[in-house]
Amino acid sequence: MNDFQGLIFAYFTNPNLRELINVRTAASLPFCGRYRLIDFSLSSMRNAGIYDVGVIMQRDYQSLLDHLGGGKAWDMARRSGGLRMLPPFGLPEYHRGNYSGTMEALIAVGSYIQDIQSKYIVLLLGNMVANIDLTKPMKQHRRSGAEITAICTDRGGDGFRMTYVPGEDGFVKQLLVDTDDPKAGPVSLEGYIINRDTLLRMIDECRRQRIYLWHREALPRFLEQGGKMDCYVHTGYCALIRSVDSYFKANMDMLNPAIRHELFPADLPIFTKVREEVSTYYAEGAYSRNSLVADNCIVEGSLENCVVFSGARIGKGAQLKNCIVMSDCIVGRDSSLDYCIVDKDVSFSAGTVLTGSEKLPFVVPKGSKL
Repeated sequence: MNDFQGLIFAYFTNPNLRELINVRTAASLPFCGRYRLIDFSLSSMRNAGIYDVGVIMQRDYQSLLDHLGGGKAWDMARRSGGLRMLPPFGLPEYHRGNYSGTMEALIAVGSYIQDIQSKYIVLLLGNMVANIDLTKPMKQHRRSGAEITAICTDRGGDGFRMTYVPGEDGFVKQLLVDTDDPKAGPVSLEGYIINRDTLLRMIDECRRQRIYLWHREALPRFLEQGGKMDCYVHTGYCALIRSVDSYFKANMDMLNPAIRHELFPADLPIFTKVREEVSTYYAEGAYSRNSLVADNCIVEGSLENCVVFSGARIGKGAQLKNCIVMSDCIVGRDSSLDYCIVDKDVSFSAGTVLTGSEKLPFVVPKGSKL
């Protein structure tokens, strides 16, 4: 599969993620006790034999760099090619804000794309939770004769914004924006397989026309000009993380064994940076029900419907329900937390009480002392 190279969009900073993105980009958000969101797109590419991958970044990416390192965890630490970090080196000096859209991000790294030798490029989001067997859409793309193959899902939900309407010939005839209705057609996962020459042509044209939006401008223009776009439908679990609510729900979904099995099948592993740590210690009287608890934790209180990352300390008498507790947090004795997302390195004094709701979880920012 050397004809394929990967690009991952890791520059998103959706304001609906609120405190969770104060110090990081969405792609580096911790997930399911041990992973980061970007692990899913990287692993999907690695499992498909794609080892040359560029990660498009813009700001607040120190956490992402710390996690990715040289790409060794994904077997992408190579002398030639491998994992490449792509800051915005192709924009004019006066441009200091966020990318206006995906097309502008591609224009910013246009010189990198120009140097790609592979015939096809796989574009995926860094804030996507999905384990996609990319070998299937890659084969479909080669067979179909399409210039672009959109990677879609047969499910909708929070964070999904676009639907593709197929024509009688099976190719896409229309893109519906701001809708996630599966009845209209496959719902977009905003992932694509695109011919390199097609992408370079679109970048050049959009740069000249000052077109910066991929879905609202570039793709409709491509279709109007007679471009051929196919759809591949991924039938497994998927979530696009664009809000605190979608982040909380996706983590809580992992407490369902059937969903975990669907997302983490043995033949398509999800790779991540490994932390060599000791086993978790459960004190006498500790209680854990329907929870995922990582290594190197000390649990003296009770957990119910919780996702707990490594290094967390749950004090005696503390009661946590429906919570996400990130790495190295300390929950003081006799505290009570319900529907909370606790970011890294937070410490609670004894007797702290915090309560959110399923639709509006209480977010405690990184490093807080309460």
